[in-house]
Amino acid sequence: MTVLAIILMLGGVFFLTVSCIGLIRLPDFYSRTHAVGKSETLGAMLLLTGLAVYNGWSVSSLKILIIVLFMLIANPSATHAISRAALRAGLEPWTQKGKQKGGSKEVMTGRGNES
Repeated sequence: MTVLAIILMLGGVFFLTVSCIGLIRLPDFYSRTHAVGKSETLGAMLLLTGLAVYNGWSVSSLKILIIVLFMLIANPSATHAISRAALRAGLEPWTQKGKQKGGSKEVMTGRGNES
């Protein structure tokens, strides 16, 4: 059981790390909420399930699994509500401007000649 718990917790840490990287690297609000909403939910659920398995079958494990169930329902709903509120408030999605076929990397990323 300890090996299964470690595998679940390492999977959770991996997805939480991916979530943090997506939050830093992605260009706009909508893509960031998508990355965080998906991978953070899975990462936290794997980590908490690993803790419940490591703890064994007890009342505290049952409480942890109830928290996991609540996260399964609440996190995607909250991410959707926040994204919808941003769209209704007028926040436009990011679009890549100045993209040309065969262009340089500076043109494709939208970071050319800003100095």
